[in-house]
Amino acid sequence: MGLVTLALRASFLLLPETIQLPALLRRALPFVPAAVLTAIWAPELLLQKGVLYLSLHNERLLAGAAAIAVAWRWRLTFATIAAGLAALHLFDWLL
Repeated sequence: MGLVTLALRASFLLLPETIQLPALLRRALPFVPAAVLTAIWAPELLLQKGVLYLSLHNERLLAGAAAIAVAWRWRLTFATIAAGLAALHLFDWLL
């Protein structure tokens, strides 16, 4: 399994220059990091014990909304993380 993963990852770096990636794949590659990060954080915010939990009593969801608002307004990574953590602790204490 490890060799297959290594081969897949190395193929993008080790392909000869004569082989071109399809245009659709080249256009899609810049969106991979955002998609992967969303796949990591979205379940943490939206699920509790494997069940969708959309409520004002979901402190993770509220803290995530606060972090998204800070990221949208100031576009500073450290400020986003700090605001998200502060909001999570505040909502955990309040709720």
